Amino acid sequence: MKLNVEIKSSLIKRQKQVQSCFSPRSDSGVQSNTCSSNFTKPGEQEAVRCDTQAKLLERGCKAEEILSPPNSDTVTKNDRLSSTFDQQEPVQLAPQEIRLELRPGLPTTFPIHFKRVQGYPVDLYYLMDLSNSMKDDLQNVKGLGKDLFAALKKITQHAQIGFGAFVDKTVLPYTNTNKDKLQRPCDAADKQCQAAFGYRHVLSMTPREEEFKTKVTEQFISGNLDSPEGSLDAMMQASVCGDKIGWRNSSTRLLVLTTDAGFHMAGDGKLAGILEPNDEHCHMENNLYDYPSVGQLASQLDKNNIQPIFAVTKNVVNVYRQLSQMIPKSEVGELSSDSRNVVRLIEDAYNKLSSKVTVTHDNLPENVRVVYTPRCEHAGPPGENRGVCDQVRVGQKISFDVTVTADTCMKTTSFTISPLGIKDTLTVTLSTNCECQCMDPQVANHTHCKGKGRVHCGICSCSQGFVGQFCECSIGDKDEGTLREACKDENGVECGGRGDCVCGRCECHTTESGNYYHGAFCQCDDEQCEKFQNKLCGGKGKCNCGTCECNTGYEGSACQCTVSQEACRTINNTVCYGRGNCKCNRCECDEGYQPPRCQKCLGCQNPCLTKLNCIECLGFDQGPFKKNCTEACSKSVFHQMVDQFTLSSKQCEQKDSEGCWVKFKLDQLVGKDNYWAEILKSRGMVEIILTYIYIRPVAVHTCSVRYTAVPKWHSMLRKLKKERKTSFDAELEIRASSTWTY
Repeated sequence: MKLNVEIKSSLIKRQKQVQSCFSPRSDSGVQSNTCSSNFTKPGEQEAVRCDTQAKLLERGCKAEEILSPPNSDTVTKNDRLSSTFDQQEPVQLAPQEIRLELRPGLPTTFPIHFKRVQGYPVDLYYLMDLSNSMKDDLQNVKGLGKDLFAALKKITQHAQIGFGAFVDKTVLPYTNTNKDKLQRPCDAADKQCQAAFGYRHVLSMTPREEEFKTKVTEQFISGNLDSPEGSLDAMMQASVCGDKIGWRNSSTRLLVLTTDAGFHMAGDGKLAGILEPNDEHCHMENNLYDYPSVGQLASQLDKNNIQPIFAVTKNVVNVYRQLSQMIPKSEVGELSSDSRNVVRLIEDAYNKLSSKVTVTHDNLPENVRVVYTPRCEHAGPPGENRGVCDQVRVGQKISFDVTVTADTCMKTTSFTISPLGIKDTLTVTLSTNCECQCMDPQVANHTHCKGKGRVHCGICSCSQGFVGQFCECSIGDKDEGTLREACKDENGVECGGRGDCVCGRCECHTTESGNYYHGAFCQCDDEQCEKFQNKLCGGKGKCNCGTCECNTGYEGSACQCTVSQEACRTINNTVCYGRGNCKCNRCECDEGYQPPRCQKCLGCQNPCLTKLNCIECLGFDQGPFKKNCTEACSKSVFHQMVDQFTLSSKQCEQKDSEGCWVKFKLDQLVGKDNYWAEILKSRGMVEIILTYIYIRPVAVHTCSVRYTAVPKWHSMLRKLKKERKTSFDAELEIRASSTWTY
């Protein structure tokens, strides 16, 4: 029972290995394919069936058996783009829905189109700082209604305006909390003064000019203590209180902020003991939460398709320009000291905002990448987060190529793409193709499985009582112990402790990182190779059973070197003089030879001795190699007979087989046993002087005999000594000396 469970588990694991082929190869990013037939060897992981088409064909997989599923995209909703606004929901972005089925690592590209509708409605919410320093500005704003509506009617006949005001939170240290000061925070000279307040919504969106004028006329200056105001607090409320503000679903939403001061932001509330972070909810009254962060405000503005226009005075214009860089789809204009130019600022800012179309996404799933490539006259560069077309006219159709890549297998998910500040969206539904679509024959006893099982993508599902890669093993023939014995390595460990023994064959486990052990006994993994710069095989090769297999152009134990022989080249343009290998642009010399280029060998035998016999036979046709000189010496010594030396190498002086002195020089050529020799034509002669000393009891008699060029003088010495002992009844001492003569 236990063995059957292990067999079933192993089968599932092998099927998953094949299915995982449709993820990109981690080492090079090359898309893998899978072979529907099985060519794996015993102990070899099924993952070898995942490779490039060329590799699979090389290993014997037929072209028609290679599975390589393509991407697919299906547009499920594609309403036509609208030309003008006709009181119905206009369409400015197409398509609206698309379904993608992607293969992990394989990108797909589809187009989207955008056209701004002529006469599209505009909602403008005027948010004004009513602190005491804005007294002159308020007087001018009270007369702006007519000009504002006139400016908006140039854009559309469907314009609405709302109004709100702000100062700061009514707590210390921002506002004087003395009861009288709360009711009248202005200077004593100001007869018309509102009670202190943080944010006040005055007028919901209205198309009526007179209503705007009436409500704004009722407003008066208020006051606070410190210079920064609650600008971000007020903008947050104007963004999230949409039902009270009156933003329309189909409109361009503009939020105009006018102020002459900086702003408080998240964390400043601690000065007043306000520790609760801003919750991004609507609080028209009693807002006891901290100021919002810039990120929170930017998120809500984007979520509600609101485009802010900062109309601020010269002293703070740089501050708001920096803020604008952190809030997409926003503009900054310099307000005159009394706000007389605010209408022109709004017109200019709107034109800039409307002519720049920025497409981006939200809620992007993990391990999904999106790149936008604009197709328009004034296109920005392709980008992973957004695509930009500038100077786009109303009614002009522009396009973006959207490239989507899923890096891993995943469940069906979705995300949206939309132009910033525009309600229209494209919903992208994404799924991945990670299953093998094999056309398996419906045969219960397939020949691939020895007639003992079904086949699924080349993997056998064996009938009851049979196991093995091809169902070749009958459990009834052998007991479990015999089967397991075949799986033990030289140390007696079953599958090296890294796999399961199934029918005498190791089915290897996965490593901690999700790869597979492999080998007959699961002895190999592809994660234990040498690292360089903290990358396996330096990121320039593939680890195979502990050894780095380097990509073309790289070498070294960790693929840490580019292939080069520059530093191994010798003056005669050889590599390491043929006495070593050039690796990582350095000579690895044969035994005895010394770096850097293996020219000298300190531990080798003296060539003056080892090459003497060849010198003798080549130069003088005598010696031990006389009969086979060509065979013994012609491949290792190349020579020339000379009257005097030209080589600069050390001179060799050796006695030959006839006792003559031979002088020659050797210059080692490329390779180990390869020399050029210069041999002196004349040999030296041996002159031997023998001195015989006869020692008698009374007197010593000495006589010397000189022999010149006697080939076998050693034997003659013995003969003479013997003769003298015979002739004289006395002790004989023979002394010999030799000198070189020409």
